[in-house]
Amino acid sequence: MDILFVIDRLELKYFEFNNLVTNFWLIRELLRNNNNVYITTIDYLSVIAGKAYTHCFKSFENDENIYYEKEEILREIEGFRLVIFRPDPPVDIDYINATYVFDFVDRNKTQILNDPKAIRNFNEKLHTLYFSDLMPENIVTSSKSDIIKFLNLHEEIVLKPLNGCFGAGVMTLKKGDKNTAVIINTMTRNQKQLIMVQKYISQARFGDKRVMFLGDEVLDVCVRKLPSNDDFKFNEHCDSNIVKAELTEEEKHNFIPVAKELNKLGLPMAGLDVIDGKIIEINITSPCYFIKEVNNHFGCNLEKKITDFILSRVPVAV
Repeated sequence: MDILFVIDRLELKYFEFNNLVTNFWLIRELLRNNNNVYITTIDYLSVIAGKAYTHCFKSFENDENIYYEKEEILREIEGFRLVIFRPDPPVDIDYINATYVFDFVDRNKTQILNDPKAIRNFNEKLHTLYFSDLMPENIVTSSKSDIIKFLNLHEEIVLKPLNGCFGAGVMTLKKGDKNTAVIINTMTRNQKQLIMVQKYISQARFGDKRVMFLGDEVLDVCVRKLPSNDDFKFNEHCDSNIVKAELTEEEKHNFIPVAKELNKLGLPMAGLDVIDGKIIEINITSPCYFIKEVNNHFGCNLEKKITDFILSRVPVAV
C-alpha cells in the first residue's frame, strides 16, 4: 500500500542513516514488506479546493539504510491508505494548523496514526492529569505565589513548559534558591504562561523509564533513560545513556488502563516517562520506541511488532 510519514523538519534534514530515530526502523520495515513509503513535513501540507494535499518524497532502502528521492511529488492525502503523523513538538501554532489539514481527509479512505485531532486535544504535560492518581504531586499555573507555596511545601520542584519536548526548558528549583523569582518569572513569562510544576522525585537521579504502548497493550520491553553528566534529566540520545530496564507487575497493572484510555481517544501509539512508578509525562506526538536500544538489550525485532500493529489498524480494502 501507499503510506505517508509526516516527520519532523530536522529529521528530514538528517534522514539517511539515523537509526536512533523510531521512524528509521518503521519506514525501513514497511519498505521491506513491499509498501510504498513517502515522507513529508508539516511545511509541505496544503488544502486545495477543500481537499488535503502534500508535497512529498518517495523513500527507498539501499544497503540497509533508507534514503529519499529528491523529486518533489504533489499528492492528495486521501491517495494514501495510511498516514503516520509524527512531527516533534513544540506544539505551536504551525503544528496546530498542520493538524487542521487532516480534518479534510476522509477517514474511510485513509487511516491516520496518531489521530491529529486527538493530538491537538491532548497536551503531553497537562492531560497527564487524566491519570493524576499515577502522577507525582503537581499544579498547573502561571501564578508566582502558587508556585512559591508549592515549593515551600515540597522543598524541591520541577518546572516544565507545556508544549516542549526532549526536556527543553525543564528546570528544577530548590527552596531557598536565590534565583527563585527569576526562574519562575522566566518559566511563566512574568506570570502570563501556564506551566506544569511537579514535586521533584529523588529517584530521578537514576533516570526515568520509557514505558511503551501499542493500542491496549503495554509492552513488556522498556528502557531507562539516564541523566546526562551536566543535567538532572535525560537530554542526550546515546548508547551510554539508555540502559535495559524492567517493567514491574505493579507498573504494568497500573498502566494498562492508561493504554486503553489513550487508545480510545485515538492515541494508540504512546510512551510514558515514569519515575518510581509515577507518570511524569505522556508522549503522544512522536513517541520514541528506542528500537535500536530495545533490540540490542532484549534480542528482539521491535520494529516488526510495531509495523504489524500499524498495518493491523488499516481496514481491508473493499
